[in-house]
Amino acid sequence: MKICIYGIGAIGGLMAARLKQAGYDVSAIARGKTLESIRKNGLQFYPAGAETAQSYPINATNKPADLGVQDIVIIAVKTTALAEVATHIAPLIGPDTVVFSAMNGIPWWFFHGLPLAPENIKLDSIDPQNSISNAIPASQVIGCVTHLSATTPATGTVRQIAGNHLIIGEPSGKLTPRLQQLQHILETAGFELEVSSQIQKDIWFKLWGNMTMNPVSAITGAKSDQILDDRYVRDFMSRIMQEAALIGAKIGLPIVADPEERHQVTYKLGSFKTSMLQDAEAGKPLELDALVAAVVEIAHQLDIAIPWIESLFGIARLQAKTRSLYNY
Repeated sequence: MKICIYGIGAIGGLMAARLKQAGYDVSAIARGKTLESIRKNGLQFYPAGAETAQSYPINATNKPADLGVQDIVIIAVKTTALAEVATHIAPLIGPDTVVFSAMNGIPWWFFHGLPLAPENIKLDSIDPQNSISNAIPASQVIGCVTHLSATTPATGTVRQIAGNHLIIGEPSGKLTPRLQQLQHILETAGFELEVSSQIQKDIWFKLWGNMTMNPVSAITGAKSDQILDDRYVRDFMSRIMQEAALIGAKIGLPIVADPEERHQVTYKLGSFKTSMLQDAEAGKPLELDALVAAVVEIAHQLDIAIPWIESLFGIARLQAKTRSLYNY
């Protein structure tokens, strides 16, 4: 069983370490200093609460052709890098390769197999010119929602912070042999697995919270508790979530929770910096397309009025552009 992790950031590095520890043949696509560090020192991994790192030798390269066709490719890059990945990933993918999508926001294959989805929904913000869907066919994808957190305190080093839960599912909703095989592999690696009969619904529900908290944090520089403590900002986010729920209902992905219930769940997580705020502080491109722009596109094509979401997107986009963190 050959497994390639495309992107050794926090989540990709965590998965690589756990799968390697479980005895699987793990390789990785990395670049720059991360590639140099892994080649020289192995992947350094701190399990949650550990003070000593575990070192795992990983066959890492920046050239997919060096590795050849894989049984499983786990894509764990930021969505801002996905178009570039699509231009290089071909040597890894054969007719039976499973592509495991472990990223934030709306993926390129989101409407594939979704029963109530309107026809001809086009998401230019996610997949312009269909370059991604042509390179990575939706029919070979298994989707994932991650409920875990990790950091990269140093180059080639990953520290698990909390969480161990993965939700996986076929875009079609079917329970297939390849899905069951992936479940077994990930459980063997120590992850807690939930198999979904509609992975798009799980993606949409996670997005429902992330599409507000992430951009607001990047705009303001505030941590989660500071954002929720401001009643005007909290109300602003609730109105956005209400609009997103209307979109979800239209495409067959209803949300039964109340925005205030979601705020309470987030509040209980304590004070933290969102991933988008961390990217903004590090001068990295922001994942606005997968988290917000795609939602705007869907609403416009369905003729759903979304003044609050548009306001959030406009402000977040302008702020990011002035800092050269967004180019679309």
